[in-house]
Amino acid sequence: MTTSPKAIRSSGWNTDFLIGFPDGLFLLFFATQVMQGFPMEVQTFYTIHLCIWLIGGLLVMYSAYQANKGDTQHDSPLLSEEERLKLQKLDINDNTIAHIADEMQKDAVLWENTLQQEQVEETTFNRSRAIRSAAFTGFFFLLGGSLSIGPYLSNENFPAASQTSMMLVFLGLTVFSFIKARVTRQRPLPVLLRYWLMGLGVLAGAWILHKIW
Repeated sequence: MTTSPKAIRSSGWNTDFLIGFPDGLFLLFFATQVMQGFPMEVQTFYTIHLCIWLIGGLLVMYSAYQANKGDTQHDSPLLSEEERLKLQKLDINDNTIAHIADEMQKDAVLWENTLQQEQVEETTFNRSRAIRSAAFTGFFFLLGGSLSIGPYLSNENFPAASQTSMMLVFLGLTVFSFIKARVTRQRPLPVLLRYWLMGLGVLAGAWILHKIW
């Protein structure tokens, strides 16, 4: 097996959607459910959540870009000569080093076989594609977050806005679960139950924090 520069794998906007949408939805859902119970001015509530929404979107975009960019520090999956020398300086014997190198070789072969079985396409780094992926991921993050925070922005009656937010969040999780099941070729029901349980976990966590504080 030959080594090559670090490669990236991109499956387009659907991967960006599967990453960005639930992150934005759950983050803003948790934040709104927790902070709506605290005594604060309406404008302060809006300012805090808009900052969380936008900063979170930027962080997700940066993470997506870095993921597409890859890790140039570890281009090869095999044990390099420099790494071998570092292990020798730690007084690790040659048999152990050889064993480590052999295991890394096996892992690399297994990884390549997995990529072939899953029909995952590998491509070299492309800056414009990485930027586009980051932009889509950020957009879907903001879209998911809008289901959680949108009702609060349109209604200053927070108890009523909370009810609308919960309805939109679980509706969004239902649609997302079916899309993810189709994209990843899974059965819809287990995916749906998993995300509904995560949504209920957010509500339970917010309720516990309200009881503590």
